Amino acid sequence: MTYFKKILRFAGPYKRYAVLNIISNIFYALFGTLAMVSLFPMLSVLFDQTKRATTKPIWTGFSNAKDYLENYLNYFVTQQAESGEGNALIFMVGLVIGMFFLKNLFSYLAMFFITFLRNGVLKDLRNELYQKTIELPISYYSEKRKGDTLARITSDVLEIQHSFLSILELIVREPLTILFTIAAMLFISPKLTLFVFIFIPVSGFLISLIGKSLKRKSDKVQEEQGYFLSILEETLGGLKVIKGFNAEKIFGNKFQDSTQRFFNFSNSLLNRQNLASPTSEFLGITVIGILLWYGGQMVLVDKTLKPELFITYMGLAYQILTPAKAISKASYSVKKGNAAAERVLEIIETVNPIEDKPNALVKDDLNTSIDLRNITFKYEDDIVLDDFSMTVNKGKTVALVGQSGSGKSTIANLVTRFYDVNEGAIEIDGTNIKDITKVSLRNLMGLVTQDSILFNDTVKNNVLLGKNDATDEDVIDALKIANAWEFVKDLPNGIETNIGDSGNKLSGGQKQRLSIARAVLKNPPIMILDEATSALDTESERLVQDALDNMMKNRTSIVIAHRLSTIQKADTIIVLQKGKIVEQGTHSELMQSKGNYKKLVDMQSLQ
Repeated sequence: MTYFKKILRFAGPYKRYAVLNIISNIFYALFGTLAMVSLFPMLSVLFDQTKRATTKPIWTGFSNAKDYLENYLNYFVTQQAESGEGNALIFMVGLVIGMFFLKNLFSYLAMFFITFLRNGVLKDLRNELYQKTIELPISYYSEKRKGDTLARITSDVLEIQHSFLSILELIVREPLTILFTIAAMLFISPKLTLFVFIFIPVSGFLISLIGKSLKRKSDKVQEEQGYFLSILEETLGGLKVIKGFNAEKIFGNKFQDSTQRFFNFSNSLLNRQNLASPTSEFLGITVIGILLWYGGQMVLVDKTLKPELFITYMGLAYQILTPAKAISKASYSVKKGNAAAERVLEIIETVNPIEDKPNALVKDDLNTSIDLRNITFKYEDDIVLDDFSMTVNKGKTVALVGQSGSGKSTIANLVTRFYDVNEGAIEIDGTNIKDITKVSLRNLMGLVTQDSILFNDTVKNNVLLGKNDATDEDVIDALKIANAWEFVKDLPNGIETNIGDSGNKLSGGQKQRLSIARAVLKNPPIMILDEATSALDTESERLVQDALDNMMKNRTSIVIAHRLSTIQKADTIIVLQKGKIVEQGTHSELMQSKGNYKKLVDMQSLQ
């Protein structure tokens, strides 16, 4: 129940609906019991068991309440009989119908109010989960399967709705129905009601035995669902490779193995869960059978209970079965929902290691330089940068080159604070970036990556991510600087054209120029280019490089380059090898020194 309580904190804004639901459920349980009790006077009239009474009975206290109600009923029926034949029966039928109408009216109202509570909790839970998903650092997702995260946001949240939140309907209604029903049964026959108290604990004990393994089995189901969603996500992302290498069968087998395990786990879980209803019903009917035998003795042999009261009593006893079954099924739902809530809350309660300090500064410009001072960084146990230092002065371009795995892209990730350094410090104008708010730090920077990350939206909305209050003219100006307007103006709807999933309606060069336009529109003082042209053909590279040159004018830039021809104009070129600087200088200086840089240039010129 720990996770259930944590989920219920989301119910705070909707507590008025909870109060209205409780009030409606109280009346539902009350009129549900009175509806069954109201059968007694009708049965009494039908069996002609009402005694003629012309004197109105006097109330003498709760100790004689049963006799008072019975005498008052006799008096009332006598009065109705004297006013006309059949009036008493019509009134009794009307009473029964009225009680059942009120019961169902309050049942609807209870469900009406709980709907706002359930859906409100679900909405807020999804919103918080999504917010946490985008707040957590990139390092969190490098260790997790994307499919597992998708499963938690989709299927696990739905499981909470079906399992946990459905219990909110039962928390008040079913226990109160049982309570009011037992009160009425005690009123009719305390002796007979003892058998009901035998049924409830025995039923609860047997059902709890069945439900103990539900959470463990539910965990397996949800974990496997996360796994096959990961396979699906990887399949859609790598469809060209799968088809190109005829690997459909390999991935098909992997997916089928996962769905087979999901099939087995789900069967085991649901078959155990399905035991709840028949078990509780069988136990209930067993007790009903005992009540029929014992109550029949009281009616036929001992003559201590009237037939119409016994029939009413049996109706009340059977009425307990429905809420008892609902509670037993709810106990299964709690265990199943507990597993889903645990997985959802694991994300929500994950502590973000990259948080703003309470007194973090807001920085809105670059005045002097960016300094990386003796920084050391490692992914898990692998050291990527070791005692690395670098200075980028305002208005200058520093290029980072080196073999794959030398730590170039890591520097971009550290400067943007996607990761935090293990040792040393990164400073902007002498202020440690850990002392600057993340929002203002990233507002200082424009990022263009090797992979053009675009979204299934219009050209305009993709570019507007750089500055969401820009005008259409601003967007077009940015597209012109990025050499993108030449193809955008020919699109069917211009800047309002949808570019498809990940921008796949465009070529690689076109996508990259849109990414550059996005950075241009943002107009930040610092530009970070992470191998922005490495995936392009020669013609696209020339257009993109022209766009980059336009963008970097009068800006402070950190350029991570794979193609060395693109960084010859850089003010400083730093050559990295295994996380350390082995050379630095201008293009001409490094070529004259005939070191690692010249070897890299010569290797590329031969390609």
